[in-house]
Amino acid sequence: MTATTQPIISTKDVHKHYGHFHALRGVNINVQRGEVVVIIGPSGSGKSTFIRTINALESHDKGTIVVDGITLKDGQNLDAIRREVGMVFQSFNLFPHLTVLENITLAPIRVRKTSKADANQRGLELLKRVGIAEQAGKYPAQLSGGQQQRVAIARALAMDPKVMLFDEPTSALDPEMIKEVLDVMKELAQSGMTMLVVTHEMGFAREVANRLVFFDQGNIVEDTTPENFYNNPQHERAKAFLSKILGH
Repeated sequence: MTATTQPIISTKDVHKHYGHFHALRGVNINVQRGEVVVIIGPSGSGKSTFIRTINALESHDKGTIVVDGITLKDGQNLDAIRREVGMVFQSFNLFPHLTVLENITLAPIRVRKTSKADANQRGLELLKRVGIAEQAGKYPAQLSGGQQQRVAIARALAMDPKVMLFDEPTSALDPEMIKEVLDVMKELAQSGMTMLVVTHEMGFAREVANRLVFFDQGNIVEDTTPENFYNNPQHERAKAFLSKILGH
């Protein structure tokens, strides 16, 4: 197998328990470089738990997770994997006492030992990319929720990750702010970034995803193209979910 065909993310038989609750029940998935995989499913189906195991924010109890050739095992290789993987959460998790630009440059300066001048230059480029270059000197509390989430995306990109994970990035936003965040994510997808996105934004899934993965009760029950999922869902749970969100 050549390096180009090897998946950038591969999980085999991944299990996770919280006490007696079996949150993940043997999840298997391969994600190729540049793929945009949107993960959907009912609440409590394991979607967020699963993507959080990929950068070890959640440990897994059994199974194998490999990211860009690095195996995540027994708490080993955590730093190596987290250098490869950027993460954007539902809540923005910005440091309130730092300016927007300082939020973005903190990790490159501390972790990657980037010079302050280089980090600032890259930070300003990223702020321009996410459409808020003029906000560099402000503090998070002075921004709207949509702007804060775009700062969070720029902060994750500042570490030059090979994979971006999004855990319901728009669910805490007011409706009018959702589009501005999704537009940034679309541009990122079009630029060739490998992305795993947990979201309820079905329009985004339909437009941007290469694959749509449907979780139910801790496992993947459908893994197909958005077109197939919308037009011809195979699993009863997927059909029920679709009829609920599409209102028919």
